[in-house]
Amino acid sequence: MSDDVKRRYDSSGRQEQARRTRWAVVQTARRRFLDHGYAGTTLAAVAEEVGVSVETVYKMFANKAGLLKAVVDASVAGDDEPVPMAERDFVRRIQEERDPVRKLRLWSDHIVDVDRRTVAVELLVRDAAASDPAAAGVWEQMVTEKLTGMAMFAAHLDEGAHLRPGVAAYDARDMLAAYLSPDLYQLLVNRQGWSPERFGRWLSDALVAALLP
Repeated sequence: MSDDVKRRYDSSGRQEQARRTRWAVVQTARRRFLDHGYAGTTLAAVAEEVGVSVETVYKMFANKAGLLKAVVDASVAGDDEPVPMAERDFVRRIQEERDPVRKLRLWSDHIVDVDRRTVAVELLVRDAAASDPAAAGVWEQMVTEKLTGMAMFAAHLDEGAHLRPGVAAYDARDMLAAYLSPDLYQLLVNRQGWSPERFGRWLSDALVAALLP
């Protein structure tokens, strides 16, 4: 093995190890945040459980709010792949679907899949934002990113002439954002005992009625 190849091999190995460590930190932090709350979770405790130094955690995420945002992002994506949400396969499938009813049902299925992972985390961040300025910054990022995603999907529906008369793209964005409130999933699934599948059917029916001709 040449020195150049060995260097590339060693670099690749280090990068993969760093990625595995980062994922372990994020998953451990998620569990501790949900079990102990934002205020009750420390970076030192997360580092100790993973088996790395607290300096390593600070180097990866800068501070606890940075780690919280990483937990949010991983919960939304469901993995740590460096692929933007807009470039993922589910987006392509939704965009390529020509039937607007089927398009909204595919979108609703995706939302339910995300809600299973994210609702508890979203509510955690919102609660933490009430008393912690750094967590409030994470909450504002979450809200902004969600509205951006809804605006993109609303524009896609509008460009395809799928929206019913009287519903502008910005109206559709706001309706989509409202139906994506974590409180709805929390109420119907976690409190009232609906299955995620039932929630998904209700969500898609509601969106079809609200948005399509």
